[in-house]
This record gives sequence, structure tokens and C-alpha cells, in this order.
Amino acid sequence: MDIIFSRNNKRDLPVRFNIHFRAIYDYLQKHANDPKSVLHDAAPKGLKIFEDYPDLLHGFEDLQLLKKYAEPIDYLMRFLFPEFLEKNEIKAGCIPFDMTMFKLSERFKNIVDNAGEGFDLQIRNFDESKIYVMCCSFVLSLYYGKNIDMKRPFFYDIPNVKEDKLYTYRAAFNSDFCEIKKTEGSPDLSEDDFNYLLDNFDDIEAWKEKIPAESYTIDGFGIMNLFDVTTEEIISNIHTTLLEKDDEAVFRFQEDLRKLMNIPDLEFGFSIINRTESKTQKTAVKNVHSLLFEEIHCECTRHFFCNSILNNVFNHKKIFTISDLELYGEKNDYNDFYTVLKKQDIQSFVLVPIELDEDHLGIMELGSRRKHELNSVNVQKLDDILPLFITAVQRSVQEEYNQFESLIQEHYTSIHPSVKWRFHDAVENYLIQKMNKIKNAKLEDIIFDNVYPIYGQCDIKGSSVARNKAIQQDLIAQLEMAIAILNETCKLDKLPIYEELIFRIDRYLKQIRQGIKSGDEVGITDFLKKDIYPVFSHIKTINSSLKALVEAYDERIDPKIMVVYEKRKTYEDYVTRLNTVLADYLDSKQVEAQNMFPHYFERFKTDGVDFNMYIGQSLVRNKNFNMLYLHNLRLWQLQSICEMENLAKQLEKENQFSLQIASLVLVHHMPLSIKFRMDEKQFDVNGAYNIRYEIIKKRIDKSLVKGTSERLTQPGKLAIVYTQDKEAAEYVKYIQFLQSKNYLKETVEYLDIEDLQGIVGLKALRVEINYDENIIEPITIDELQSISVS
Repeated sequence: MDIIFSRNNKRDLPVRFNIHFRAIYDYLQKHANDPKSVLHDAAPKGLKIFEDYPDLLHGFEDLQLLKKYAEPIDYLMRFLFPEFLEKNEIKAGCIPFDMTMFKLSERFKNIVDNAGEGFDLQIRNFDESKIYVMCCSFVLSLYYGKNIDMKRPFFYDIPNVKEDKLYTYRAAFNSDFCEIKKTEGSPDLSEDDFNYLLDNFDDIEAWKEKIPAESYTIDGFGIMNLFDVTTEEIISNIHTTLLEKDDEAVFRFQEDLRKLMNIPDLEFGFSIINRTESKTQKTAVKNVHSLLFEEIHCECTRHFFCNSILNNVFNHKKIFTISDLELYGEKNDYNDFYTVLKKQDIQSFVLVPIELDEDHLGIMELGSRRKHELNSVNVQKLDDILPLFITAVQRSVQEEYNQFESLIQEHYTSIHPSVKWRFHDAVENYLIQKMNKIKNAKLEDIIFDNVYPIYGQCDIKGSSVARNKAIQQDLIAQLEMAIAILNETCKLDKLPIYEELIFRIDRYLKQIRQGIKSGDEVGITDFLKKDIYPVFSHIKTINSSLKALVEAYDERIDPKIMVVYEKRKTYEDYVTRLNTVLADYLDSKQVEAQNMFPHYFERFKTDGVDFNMYIGQSLVRNKNFNMLYLHNLRLWQLQSICEMENLAKQLEKENQFSLQIASLVLVHHMPLSIKFRMDEKQFDVNGAYNIRYEIIKKRIDKSLVKGTSERLTQPGKLAIVYTQDKEAAEYVKYIQFLQSKNYLKETVEYLDIEDLQGIVGLKALRVEINYDENIIEPITIDELQSISVS
């Protein structure tokens, strides 16, 4: 008889053990006295064992005696272990709560033997610290008859080294062959004690006080049955994995799927097909690729799938199984579908259609490198996981859609996070109106009153001139190439028409070299398309050297706009990079500014960066606005512009066009109202009086210093436009602080601005930017806030 002793037989328990087999004795007595019983003849031999070994009837506490009495115990236990079921049942005698096992069934013994040398049979995730309370609950239930239930499933994970697999078994304990007895002198348990223990599960000392160690005795023995639940466990793991959202979940899913299908190298893929466009699209499931389609937006037409797949998978949404790829290929002219799988050495394959919506069909793809390993029989296992898999895929698709919507809102609309709460309120009010069936329900206007505007810009000076110069250089290069081709052609084929074309191109060249005007580019492009390119097509047929010249010309032509696009591309790439650097930096600085106090912010990329900010009580809830935050944001704006100017300066080594930025700030001391324009999907000032502020914003960067032809905005200088002397006094304070931090140079200009159309009396402060990046001292948030208070 095999015996597996507990590895922890010294644990503290509220019970002691008196091991006996009196239940078997009573059972045999009954059958020995019944002539009609099938055990009538066998029972006396069993009863004789009890006469020979009285300890087996009266009991013993030393577990080591199981070894001494192994042979008689083995015989007695056969009455509970039918020989016919020895190879089927996973069964053993056991000592409750000690977990010592004896008399293992043949199948149980084989499982332990196949687990490998040194394997320790232990319950999975068993918390030893709770064993005392669990044993107490057993006492309360069996001895006191209390309705207390701590039953939970226990599992054993047992490897099979021969198969290189891990099996899971659920344990069931039978306590019919034992009883609980109270030891002499043990304290009685009152109703109050019982209620107290129910409310104090974690108070182990209380349990030990009420039910002391070894205060009860378990008389007899127990029976433990194991049930193979490996498949159920795999399915449960798959269900759990499908509910998880981490990036590694798909790899765990594939491993569990391999276990479920019993195919260690099973390949798993997934694809989504847009049925309207007959193309694949992004799978929406992280870390999953398709076994059928290498790229997103692959064509998946009737030439790829056979009619059987199209009919079963696409039309009737049925699972389609190919158990022998070679046989499939033979029947379908070795089509593209066959070729794709053959390259991956896949020999059997399954397609599982998943309806996502009217236009999109998902396909789970399973592949094996051995034919017949995937077939219409074992694919039925998928029935247990498909419902949740479909739900998980639909969830992923919805999450990706939500992400798309979030990105669209973030990058393509003007609803800033700081004011999103107000839009939520408006939508909620609208839905309440609809729910209450109010006639003419409509979305309310989004208006914020009494907010202070802050406007700034970092404008690229000379951008129009630089752009025109780049266009001019590209057109000159293109026309000179065209003349060179026609000159070479005239040497071989002296037709007057070539000379006439050279004359017209030369006239365009002279015109362009003097300067480019509006319409020149369009006119020259039309001339080349209509009069030159058809001639070049003919010239290519004359000889190989002329053909090479025309092809060299074609290589320098941008295929979309049909002109040389070299200098202009360099210019546009630089402007784009400069804009991106400035905008990204401003966005990163906005994070700290929003943490100081929430405010509305929007920026625009043109030739440079413009940005609006609004701050005030109506823009926030659950926060109190103070003018301190306005002054703080104004100072933050000046600091950020100085830092952006320095970033632009650092990029000058990439600048071939002598471009510089000039910065401007507009001060407006009076609060105003802004309203979200539903038609334009953006905020704008609200009210006739406030429109003056918008007019000033649009015209100020072109303004001149009064009495001169000098532009107010100059590269290397920061201009601050204001109307009130108290505004100047406030900003002089900020300038002095930034000078102390080496952001600005010493000289401050006080300027009057030339009257603009409908706008008079504007003034400006202008101060030079310090571009020495090595001496700029960082300004902390605390310093920003402290200077704005003073």
C-alpha cells in the first residue's frame, strides 16, 4: 500500500486524530449477518483482521503506524475500492486536514509516478495560515450543527513528464467515515462565541481562544477523489484571458488554445475584412497578425478565396475546416489561398467567421503543420470559447473605435479638456429633455462669461519671400533642363519648331529670373503640360541618348504636381519642422500651466504658431478663480515665448532660407465672453463690444511704429501690445523678472503704434530676446506664482 505523508504534519490544529476503520467493521458485520449479501462469505475474513489488529478497530494516533498496518489496511480498504474501477477512479484514503494519503487507486498511483521524481503533491494556492480556521468551521458544522460553509474547490496541478503536459485535478473529500468528538476538559462554545467568530474570520487568536488546539478529535478516516478538470481549467483560463486587456493576453490565449486543441505548435491568427471594399483592415486586437494576409488593406477578392469559403464563411457564417491542404489545393487549382498557407508549412487550417457589423467580418484563423490535425471533429471544442471570444473581439473593436473618436476629438476639433465638462452638461440636459419628451428639445449654447483673454504668436518672418524664392529656383531649374533637352535635339533633328519652343522657354526664364509674380507658376506649368511634354514623348523615340535625357528630367519632376519640387520641399519641410517643434514644446508646457490653474487653450500652426488662452471662474467648477492665476498665466506666456524663440534659434543650422521668428503678445485687461460656434466647431468672442479684440488680433502683427515705416514685430524681439498704462506697469514687472533670469536683454523700448483702421491709441513694449542658451536659468512653478503675486 502506497502512503504519501503530509509535508507539514506539525501544524497547529484544533483537532487530534484517532485513526480507525470502525465504519468498515460495522459495514462487514451487517453483511456477515445477511446470508443474501454478496459479501456474506468475504466479510468474516475482514472481521478476522480486526480481531488480529485491534488498533484498527479502536484507533491509533501515530500516523507512522499506517506503515505497520499497511497490509491489513490495504485489504480492508478494498471493500471501498472496487477492483473493477481501480484503473478508472482517482481515489485514496486520507486523514482530513493533515493531508496524509494512503491506499491510492491504481490510476492515482500512475498519476503520481508519472509526475516525476521528487514531485511534491500539494494543493494549488493553499493558504496554510487559514487551515486552523477551516478546521474549526468543520468542527462547528459537524459537531455543533451550525450552518457555516467554508467549502471551496481544491485543485492539484500534476505534471506528466512522459507527455510533457500539466494536468489539473479537482479534489472532493468524503467525511462519511469519520466523526467529531469533544475532548475532555475542552471549553464549550456558546451562541455568542459562535456569532463573534463569524464576524472575526481574520482574528486567528480569537479562534484559538474559543476552540483551543487539540480540543476535538477526528475519529476515523476520510476518502479523497480526484477528477480530471484539465479541459475545464483551460477553458476557464481562456475565459479569464479574454477578459483581460494587457498586451501579453493574446500570447496566453494562444498557449491555452494550443492546450485545448492538444496541438503544441498551433498557429493562431485573426483578420478583419471590410466586405464593402473587399479589403482587410487593422485587426483591433493587440499583438495579433493574420496567417492569411501579410499587410493591412490587402485585396481579398474572389480570386483569393474559393467558392466554398466564400459561400460558407462569408455568406452563411459557418466554420470552414481544411484537414488536408494539399487535397484542397488540388481541388482549387492551387489558388492564392493555398499558396499563402503552403509558404508557412501549414497543412490543416480552420476559418471561424465572427460577425462584427454589417460591413466588417472577423476571421479567427487556426493552422497546424500536420494534415488532419485540425478537422471538423476536434474543432467542435471551440464551441466552449467562441461566445466569449466574439465578445472580446467586439469589445476590442469598440475600444479602437473609441480611441479613433478620442484622437479625432483631440486633433481635429476644438473642445479642450478644460471645458469638456460644460459640453457634457449640455448633452446631459439635452438627453433629459428628450427623455421627458419635451417638444423642440435642443442643445443649449455654450457660453463662458467674464473670462480674460491672453493672445500670443511666434510668427516666421520673411516666409512669403522665402517661399517665392524656392518656387523661383525650382522653376528656373526645370526650364533650364527643358532648354538643354531641346538644344541636344536640335543637333540631331533641326526642326524650326524646336527653336520656337526654346525661344518661348527662354522668354519664361528671363521673366522668372526678374522675380516671380502671382500666376507665373500656373502659367508655366500649363505651358509645359500642353506644349513641351508631348514633344518630349516624341523626343524619347529618336535615340537612346535623348531618351536618357528626358528620363533624367522626368525623375526630377514631382509626379503629383508635375514640376520640380526640390527647393520648395526643403523650405516646406523646414517650416513644418519649425512649426512642429514650437507647437510640441508649447503643448508640453501647457501641461504644467494647466496644473497651476485650468484654462481654455487653443493653438494654430500657420507660418509659425498662434495661441489663445482664456481664464476665469466660469471656465471651471469646484475651483475658485483669483486674479493671481491671470497674472501667473501672463508671466508663464512670456517665459514660454522666450524659450520657443531659443528653440527656433537652435534650428537655424537647418535653415537655408534665413528665416527668423518674431513674437508678439496682446494684452487685454477687460474680461469678455466667448461662445462655441456650432457651425464652425470652435470658440469665438461673443458680443459686439468684444469683437474689437478679435479685430486687433488680426491686424496687429502688420502694424508699424508710429511715425516710421518700421514694423512693430521684429526678429529677435518680443513685442507686448497694450492700451492702458497699468498694463504696461504690470508687464514691466514681468520683464524685469525675466531679465534677472537672463531670458531678456536689458533695453526696453516704449513705442506708440500707428493707427490701424478703426483702432487708435495702441502702445507697445519691445524688448530683445537673449539667445544665449547656456545662461538661461530655469524658472520654477513656485517662482512663477510668487512673482505674479508681487
